[in-house]
Amino acid sequence: MTPARRRELLLDALHAVLGAGHVQVLEAELEPWTRDWRGRYQGRALALASPESTAQVAQLIELCAAHEVAVVPQGGNTGLVGGATPDASGQQLLLSLRRMQRIRALSPVDGVVVAEAGCVVQHVQQQAQQQGMLFPLSLAAEGSATIGGVLSTNAGGTAVLRYGNARALCLGLEVVTAQGRIWNGLSSLRKDNTGYDLRDLFIGAEGTLGVITAASLQLFPLPAAQCTAIAQLARVADAVELLQRARAALGAGLTAFELMSAHSVQLVQEHFPQLGGGLQAQAPWCVLLEFSDSESQAHARQRLEQLLADGLDGGLVRDAVVAQSLAQAQAMWALREHIPLAQSRQGLNIKHDIAVPISAMAAFVESTAELVLECCPEARLVVFGHLGDGNLHYNVQAPRGGDAAEFLRRHQAACNRIVHDAAAACGGSFSAEHGIGQLKTSELQRYKSPLALELMRALKAALDPRGLLNPGKVLPPEAAGTDGDKP
Repeated sequence: MTPARRRELLLDALHAVLGAGHVQVLEAELEPWTRDWRGRYQGRALALASPESTAQVAQLIELCAAHEVAVVPQGGNTGLVGGATPDASGQQLLLSLRRMQRIRALSPVDGVVVAEAGCVVQHVQQQAQQQGMLFPLSLAAEGSATIGGVLSTNAGGTAVLRYGNARALCLGLEVVTAQGRIWNGLSSLRKDNTGYDLRDLFIGAEGTLGVITAASLQLFPLPAAQCTAIAQLARVADAVELLQRARAALGAGLTAFELMSAHSVQLVQEHFPQLGGGLQAQAPWCVLLEFSDSESQAHARQRLEQLLADGLDGGLVRDAVVAQSLAQAQAMWALREHIPLAQSRQGLNIKHDIAVPISAMAAFVESTAELVLECCPEARLVVFGHLGDGNLHYNVQAPRGGDAAEFLRRHQAACNRIVHDAAAACGGSFSAEHGIGQLKTSELQRYKSPLALELMRALKAALDPRGLLNPGKVLPPEAAGTDGDKP
């Protein structure tokens, strides 16, 4: 049978399963979904298939296995490492989970919501809030990122300090295997010690081991009040000290502690002048704090104000503003969440998503800045992220007015090596919450031990022996070198 005939038969079978309108083949229809959010990768696809149920996903996977066609699962297409983008062959099926948007169950008593993979994170938050509950996963892309996507990448966000990342919030999964079989592991139990934890195999695997179709997720009672503040400080070491004081004074109520360089703030205010609530960056660093209280808004504000007043009296904090209204708190968060968008408007930049021990954070930032600026004297450092859990987005922006594409071509490999080696040297990681995708496979080859890679490949071979689930993502090719210098 010719490849063209095989393709025709598969498309006919897909149409039979999904019905009219849910299998797209025209290049103009596919183009928005074959390009990643950053515009870094542009692939081609055999077709875009959009099932509405787990049973349909299983049928599609089984059909693709029979026709030896690779499948690339996709949620909101908001990833930053090209993990949901097909290759350039035009022979891979793009599997969109966006039609699977049902909330199957929500129980405040159990503190559980069962959501399908295509549910947008913000929708799950809203549904939980209507029942007096909190789904705490919060990230800038929550208005478009889907549950399947954030679990497949083990996304973090701004509330990891208090609630953990996506893995910590997941109690159970429903997954379609590479053979088209359905594993129903939608447990609502906090304790279930019955053998290997299959759930954790699929979380963070970026669709390379199975396709997540639904998840049981933890909910928490809505706090009685939340209070937000921004403090300005001279050094990262001062921010680390303030974090320790905040943990001691506020306990588990400290839900967010975000670090922003003054340049990050200024970049947002340049491109989004309506944001920021009038904040003037008067110190090299800012931190955004959020405190959730079980008593009242007045009590929350009093505790946060006391923490910051003590910091001001001791010279640790240079200036601080506590939000006096919900609108002011939202403006503070908008300032933080628009940093990536401001960078995008400013032009191409070298992104890093690193994690280091908090105790090493100040030394890492200071020494790495010296090395990067020695390599690229005119570069602008845009450093921000989740100091409370040790995750920084240590980004390097091209010089103002220069050729950004040429800057990346000349300096990206060297900058990656400086930042990633520095993170590794202090016991850190080159990928904290964005995942590996196709962008960082060479880095995985460089920093993971041979045994770790061997075990990962063994899992892939066991669960997807024909390599049809999201090929080319996460695992580097076995013949790849170890120089790790691919930009």
